[in-house]
Amino acid sequence: MTPKYLIVIEKTPNNLSAFSPDLPGCVATGATKDEVEDRMREAIRMHIAGMREDGLAIPEPSSVAEYIEA
Repeated sequence: MTPKYLIVIEKTPNNLSAFSPDLPGCVATGATKDEVEDRMREAIRMHIAGMREDGLAIPEPSSVAEYIEA
């Protein structure tokens, strides 16, 4: 089974940006939600491939997100 990493998508003044808390430094941007998700998917693949090439351990997904009323 392919691991699923949490991504956080934030609106910026010009576009959307995304990052994964479990993969520091792995980021992407896009004009739409679909575009930033596609770019983040590719960024995660490239990030993990780079970690493997460098002999680094691949972190297991561990972040979770929840909406709460305030």
